[in-house]
Amino acid sequence: MLGGALALAAARFVHAGAAARVRDARPRLTRDPFALGIASGDPAPDGFILWTRVLGVAEDVAVAWEVAEDERFGRIVRRGRALAASGRGGAVHVRVRGLRAGRPYFYHFHFAGVVSRTGRTATIATDPQTLRLALTSCQHWEQGWFSAYRDMIAQRPDAVLQVGDYIYEKSFGDGPNVRSFGTPEPRTLDDYRARHALYRTDRDLADAHAALPFIVSWDDHEVENDYVAGEGVATADPVAFARRRAAAYQAYFEHMPINPARLLPGGEIRLYRSFSWGRLASVHMLDTRQYRSPHPCAAPEQRGGQILRGCEEVTRPGATMLGAAQERWLQSGLRDERAVWSLVTQQTLFSRLYLPQGRDAAYSDVWDGYSAARNRALDALAQPAVRNPVLLGGDVHSFWINDVKRDFERPESATVATEIVTSCLASRNGPEALFGPARSLNPHVRFLDNTHAGYVMLNITPARLAIDLRAVSSLTDPESVSRSLARYAVEAGRPGAIA
Repeated sequence: MLGGALALAAARFVHAGAAARVRDARPRLTRDPFALGIASGDPAPDGFILWTRVLGVAEDVAVAWEVAEDERFGRIVRRGRALAASGRGGAVHVRVRGLRAGRPYFYHFHFAGVVSRTGRTATIATDPQTLRLALTSCQHWEQGWFSAYRDMIAQRPDAVLQVGDYIYEKSFGDGPNVRSFGTPEPRTLDDYRARHALYRTDRDLADAHAALPFIVSWDDHEVENDYVAGEGVATADPVAFARRRAAAYQAYFEHMPINPARLLPGGEIRLYRSFSWGRLASVHMLDTRQYRSPHPCAAPEQRGGQILRGCEEVTRPGATMLGAAQERWLQSGLRDERAVWSLVTQQTLFSRLYLPQGRDAAYSDVWDGYSAARNRALDALAQPAVRNPVLLGGDVHSFWINDVKRDFERPESATVATEIVTSCLASRNGPEALFGPARSLNPHVRFLDNTHAGYVMLNITPARLAIDLRAVSSLTDPESVSRSLARYAVEAGRPGAIA
């Protein structure tokens, strides 16, 4: 089911020139065709991906697009027409190439006499001396306003790294909600499309997409909480889960500025990919959900992430978070690394987390459930070409800065990298019973905050990676402002963060 649904979607993609074969007659619209906004992503030195989704049409249509050097579109440098396929919900993905490196551009779309808002994006500089990146994760529609994006826009990062839980499929937890999904959990393609469309009506999220290029990957809530590869949790029946995952994957692609070449005929969306800012920094974006081994010590009546004690399966040599192909890709990319800073960007907590339940306890849905896979990742980071490795993550709804140890069982062992984990952008924080004692139980944890939501700003130069943990003042106030919660830095050649 998954392969068939996404293979059909992939086959329907056409480049701008082929769009002339579809209907050009102006339809009679009853609403703004660009009500879900516009976005850019996957930047490169010579271009980027542009996205929109056209509403109000029931057939394939052609959409015009333009890219200019100025906001008034007096100097248009690229234009064309792209397909908004009805089988893809009217989604448009345009791969723009042939532009100048390291400069801003402006873009918009035209359809049926309507012009979209103007977006701003940028190409990657080939040899910059500075780089600013925003790291964000976990935005629950019901649990908080997305006001942190206003601060993010003001910080003007060169790109946004969104590492998962872009949408949530369900309501959960105690506490005040600021708004409601208004519908049950999504299970069909139309359901997931509607959930993504709801998110795109948020003013702050829409403004961020229009102002900044996004580099995205998913975690679990884009499909179903704690799923791994082809195994569901709430959806235990494998056939039903395959249908649900196929629907969720297609809807995710339809709403993200992802290179359409990453939608493969077999049903895979290959989200692991690298971005290079010359000799300064590289970003290796990983996918820790699509190819992962089953959870250790799982049972039919106890699926998903669990706190395990004495589970020998957490050390399974063959277990993987990334899958064999992605592991080889990461090892190869780091072996040939040329940048001063190597940012390995993934979804969750990488460092060992010793729990109050005992030294043999492990939470199975993070890297602690896959310790052999973590050791292989550490081997990849230890290759001679990797000078300053930094691990980035999200998922756990709290801010962390950790020393990544070569052997977490020995606190005195070498620190080989720094880990930076962003809190939720808009959701309630992680379980205090687990995270409250973490600093006393884990000497490699340098900073932990489990009371604030927000995001992380990274300011990178050849000599230093500066970390600014930015927290919103209130999740329940739509006009909430953000402030700096803590600042740390990593100096080139000296692994480990300093205050």
